[in-house]
Amino acid sequence: MAKIGRPGLSREKKADLWERWKSGQCASDIARALERTKGAIHHVLAFNGGIAPIARRRGAAALVLDEREEISRGIAAGRSIRGIAAGLGRSPSTVSREVARHGGRSSYRATEAEAHAWERALRPKGCRLASHPELRWRVAEKLALDWSPAQISGWLKREFPADEGLQVSHETIYRSLFVQARGVLKKELLGHLRARRRMRYPKGGTTPSRLPGQIVDAISIRERPAEIEDRAVPGHWEGDLLSGTNNSHMATLVERHSRFAMLIKVQGKDTASVVSALSKQVCKLPLELRRSLTWDRGKEMADHKNFTIATDVQVYFCDPRSPWQRGSNENTNGLLRQYFPKGTDL
Repeated sequence: MAKIGRPGLSREKKADLWERWKSGQCASDIARALERTKGAIHHVLAFNGGIAPIARRRGAAALVLDEREEISRGIAAGRSIRGIAAGLGRSPSTVSREVARHGGRSSYRATEAEAHAWERALRPKGCRLASHPELRWRVAEKLALDWSPAQISGWLKREFPADEGLQVSHETIYRSLFVQARGVLKKELLGHLRARRRMRYPKGGTTPSRLPGQIVDAISIRERPAEIEDRAVPGHWEGDLLSGTNNSHMATLVERHSRFAMLIKVQGKDTASVVSALSKQVCKLPLELRRSLTWDRGKEMADHKNFTIATDVQVYFCDPRSPWQRGSNENTNGLLRQYFPKGTDL
């Protein structure tokens, strides 16, 4: 059974995944590059909260593979433990424990011993918020009041300048929220973050379909001419993007007057792929049927200006959803209690 968060990627591909993610590539682009499904890539990203795990390093005093191979050759040659240790410049007790730990002289294999030692060396560092209950309480209290992690970190430094035990960086707060495997802050507190994200995204991303914020220079659906509303004139279209399995995507165009529909296969959901496919299809239509296109707020149409230039079709966008309003008269202590398991020391 595969371990959670590890969809069969080799160590090299995992490193490549995180390098691509930090450079700003979206999950779809990474999936195509690594020849995996988007779901598998997203599973790894979400399990780690979008934060690249710290690279593991071997301890300076730990045995390495070359030394283990020398031990294996020494055992095969019938040399004593002290003789092998002297050749390695190691203590005899170190070599003795190494051999006993991995099956004894009769079963010792260097590669297997190396793999087992690497797995057993996983000792995750305890989270700062997990070991400081009072600090955890203060952070959760401010998060419940819709403070940002940066505000909380700055407030703690000003409020407790002489007590480092009550100070924490905003990055640690984000990690405790996004990496739920830490089990420190409940995931419901994610709803109080202003961006409402469920994992950390890298800054300076290069994929327009994944960048936060609104579509630039979007024209609202409320500005459409009246002739579009009554469906009296043909040539006005409504479009959307459908996503299927194995990272497949298809754009739909429905003509409002005749209800005529077109299905257009696109290579990806990034704006370059979608706009290119739509432009080629729309340019095949007669000029009388190229009047307007109405789209939702999907970032696949972020490059709508180039679409209009290529097709002479004006794009209108649906209005964004109204932001969810939280009640301002919530009891903070009662709110916090639902974010911690019963009996938790706050």
